[in-house]
Amino acid sequence: MAASVACSFFFDAEPAGEASMPALDACALCSKPLARDSDIFMYRGDTPFCSEDCRHEQMQLDAVYARQAARRLQRYSSGASARRGHQETRKVSVAS
Repeated sequence: MAASVACSFFFDAEPAGEASMPALDACALCSKPLARDSDIFMYRGDTPFCSEDCRHEQMQLDAVYARQAARRLQRYSSGASARRGHQETRKVSVAS
């Protein structure tokens, strides 16, 4: 009896509390239904696309997002280092 409980736990289609992986029933970019007898073009291991064109477009979008994130990080880090170098000092008089 314990073996059947373990099997149902390990082979559950969607474990509770975990995000599910993309299903292989539609293109991740254009949402076109994927036929069982047609080619499926994968990207990043688990993301399905209906064509090489859709997959390539997603790759280009990811590259643009990565460049934008790198620029934001560079601006943030250069701004933070500039602020560290120019700290203001103020004298505060304290009444005793």
